[in-house]
Amino acid sequence: MAATVRRQRPRRLACWALMAVLLADLLALSDTLAVMSVDLGSESMKVAIVKPGVPMEIVLNKESRRKTPVTVTLKENERFFGDSAASMAIKNPKATLRYFQHLLGKQENNPHVALYRARFPEHELGFDPQRQTVYFQISPQLQFSPEEVLSMLLNYSRSLAEDFAEQPIKDAVITVPAFFNQAERRAVLQAARMAGLKVLQLINDNTATALSYGVFRRKDINSTAQNIMFYDMGAGSTVCTIVTYQTVKTKDAGMQPQLQIRGVGFDRTLGGLEMELRLREHLAGIFNEQRKGQRAKDVRENPRAMAKLLREANRLKTILSANADHMAQIEGLMDDVDFKAKVTRAEFEELCADLFERVPGPVQQALQSAEMKLDEIEQVILVGGATRVPKVQEVLLKAVGKEELGKNINADEAAAMGAVYQAAALSKAFKVKPFVVRDAAIYPILVEFTREVEEEPGVRSLKHNKRVLFCRMGPYPQRKVITFNRYNHDFNFHINYGDLGFLGPEDLRVFGSQNLTTVKLKGVGESFKKYPDYESKGIKAHFNLDESGVLSLDRVESVFETLVEDSPEEESTLTKLGNTISSLFGGGTTQDTKENGTDTVQEEEEGPAEGSKAEPGEQAEPREEAEAPTEDTSPPPPPEPKGDAAPEGEKATEKDNGEKPEAQKPSEKGEAGAEGVPPAPEEEKKQKPARKQRMVEEIGVELVVLDLPDLRQDELARSAQKLQDLTLRDLEKQEREKAANSLEAFIFETQDKLYQPEYQEVSTEEQREDISGRLHAASTWLEDEGFGATTVMLKEKLAELRKLCQGLFFRVEERKKWPERLSALDNLLNHSSMFLTGARLIPEMDQIFTEVEMTTLEKVINETWAWKNATVAEQAKLPATEKPVLLSKDIEAKMMALDREVQYLLNKAKFAKPRPRPKDKNGTRAEPPLNASASDQGDKVIPPAGQTEDAKPISEPEQETRSEPADSEPLELGGPAAESEQKEQPTGQKPTLKNDEL
Repeated sequence: MAATVRRQRPRRLACWALMAVLLADLLALSDTLAVMSVDLGSESMKVAIVKPGVPMEIVLNKESRRKTPVTVTLKENERFFGDSAASMAIKNPKATLRYFQHLLGKQENNPHVALYRARFPEHELGFDPQRQTVYFQISPQLQFSPEEVLSMLLNYSRSLAEDFAEQPIKDAVITVPAFFNQAERRAVLQAARMAGLKVLQLINDNTATALSYGVFRRKDINSTAQNIMFYDMGAGSTVCTIVTYQTVKTKDAGMQPQLQIRGVGFDRTLGGLEMELRLREHLAGIFNEQRKGQRAKDVRENPRAMAKLLREANRLKTILSANADHMAQIEGLMDDVDFKAKVTRAEFEELCADLFERVPGPVQQALQSAEMKLDEIEQVILVGGATRVPKVQEVLLKAVGKEELGKNINADEAAAMGAVYQAAALSKAFKVKPFVVRDAAIYPILVEFTREVEEEPGVRSLKHNKRVLFCRMGPYPQRKVITFNRYNHDFNFHINYGDLGFLGPEDLRVFGSQNLTTVKLKGVGESFKKYPDYESKGIKAHFNLDESGVLSLDRVESVFETLVEDSPEEESTLTKLGNTISSLFGGGTTQDTKENGTDTVQEEEEGPAEGSKAEPGEQAEPREEAEAPTEDTSPPPPPEPKGDAAPEGEKATEKDNGEKPEAQKPSEKGEAGAEGVPPAPEEEKKQKPARKQRMVEEIGVELVVLDLPDLRQDELARSAQKLQDLTLRDLEKQEREKAANSLEAFIFETQDKLYQPEYQEVSTEEQREDISGRLHAASTWLEDEGFGATTVMLKEKLAELRKLCQGLFFRVEERKKWPERLSALDNLLNHSSMFLTGARLIPEMDQIFTEVEMTTLEKVINETWAWKNATVAEQAKLPATEKPVLLSKDIEAKMMALDREVQYLLNKAKFAKPRPRPKDKNGTRAEPPLNASASDQGDKVIPPAGQTEDAKPISEPEQETRSEPADSEPLELGGPAAESEQKEQPTGQKPTLKNDEL
């Protein structure tokens, strides 16, 4: 028994620890009751929220629109966002930044930077020599990096969401293009950190669209795989995605729908913006032709005129999608000259002919990456604003060979709705129906290292090795472990992109550096010296490709093992406690943790051949990070079915998401047998001799980022502080504007009120002239000096004017309240008097009120009548321009005092019990014969006010033992029920009283 108690103590401690963790999670939910998503497009963004009582809703901006332009205007003393910034693009094009996401994660020599300069020559781009990137030079004092501008926009989107949700929001899911590489994704995360947002996930916009489509069609998904193609052409780029929907068996929720990204194709520059730029160039040529003989300047040299032309080109593109031709009109385009020209759809299609030829490209790329044919695609669905161009639909329909294109999805809001559904699923505050999402990594990532080999005796040479870490179109999130088992000293290895042959030459230049990171390990040799008697199991590097598609190196360990003699008695209580807590929180090598696809670790060892596939003996079984010693004789995992084929690097990982391998089942039986039936003697002999002891030594890691250096912590903090200062400045500016508007509105409203009859009635001519003069002086001051006045000065001026007009406004308000308040007081006095009269008519035998109580009520009624009559009379003698003596607050106080007395008596009557009847000597109540008439049964009935004496009173029950029904007539004080023969209530029953009958 004592042994049993000792075994249970660690479990009790673990349970207490688990309860503490759950309590901490519950306390954390108070700050995360709402989550948001930001669909960050090139031209506009959509914000959606989820909060208690609001499932999924698109946030309306300040102009009550569902989408907001991705535009920021930065001036010396103010900032504008969204529609306000878009309207400033014509007035101040240099300070208005658009399409700045195209510069995220790109160095100065990137072709996209040169393209941005060509498209928007009004922006001055500076060069950052430290990171080799560019920044916006607004003025000599103002310069912002693309990450800082994006951070401002994310902060603005959060303010919109918080105003809509009416509560603070910190958690968000942000959409990014599927073709974003590691540098671009890290840039978005840094911008979110500057804005103070907690990013739950960076979700690819095509995945978010596919999730939205599947969530609203959950019932149509079954075990049969459905292949859907989403063709998304937005303002800046085009992405084609092939998605497979089907139901799969999950560990916790049974059969649930799943979407799997099978293939992705894209074109970084094919979109609506390029069409608008070509239309703008066409309109600029027409305008120059119209002014050819006037020696006018080229309109392309005027940034404001070009901004007007771009806005007109955007409108023209939209209208030509539904009309064969349209007249372009711009008033005062340049030098006060109006512009007018007719543009046909045929001309527009001719201008963009080469763009339309690129429409089928992403389709072919997606099919190649998915290794599928067009016949396997069931439906092609259009997404994005640029797909509304008729020529795009015509070319795409011919390319896919379908009868029609699907338009059964909201092309603008699908990504935002899918992202906010994912945000709710990731948040701890909401519980949603499971929908399994298996995203795919577009770019392969591999590990490269060099080691010395001895090909011939005495001849050593260097050999370059490559190991694929995450293959192309492999699922993520995923963890993997690479084991270096031939090193006993410090060494370096490199993390680079894999084969990018599927990208064209121009795309490769835009892609940037193909080298990600150089990892320098320090302390490998010291770890071998520390454990000389142990067998090395290699240097293990743990990698993680998280939900946002960002690769990280979690840690590097040097692992050693040895065989030690051990007996069950040597295991201490602390060891048992640690093992119990580890198993309770998901540690160890339990079967439950192995089935979690997110935490599964794929372990690979270095092999002999360069770029060759690992042999079965070299590739270990996937394990958890806290993995136990394994034997090399363990069988490999079973192969994947052909219908769900994946590259070899992920087969074991994907298997863990489904059913358990057969090789793992004996361990379950062994665990069950440990608690139930004791093991056989032969097994005891095998387990006794020795066990493996593992020692893990942490290895120092130095990372050298090669693609794009991240901002240092001090630079990140400095940028965040700079943006916070700008936000505080904007808030102060808004507060000052609010104070100035309040002062101006008060002046105008009061000047207007001085001429209204109700205000003239309670004021003299001198008073009105004095107030009018002070108001005029304040108005003059506001016009002359108000621009330089501080918020405090404006508030003080407003408070001074309100104090001046306080007496006038008070007299008017009191006169407005008198009729209603006096009428309510009269009604209460009348009802109270009637109640008192009825209470005094109750016979003494049934009286429930004392004489003191009724006298007190009578006194309060009389005092209230007297106060009311005296105050009204006194007020009638005063002139209307004097301060009134009849105040609404005094009337309310008198009503509250009188109502309190009446309510006290009503409550007493409600809970009063009837008094018992007098009984005769035999113990029974004296009762008249049943056939006795009403006139022989006692005293004469006193009818209530307004009722004749002929009214028939309520008769007594026929038997004494018969109780009155629960729904009997309520007692009427002063009526027939008040006579001495009042019915007897059952014990514990309370007689009901109605206020209107009292």
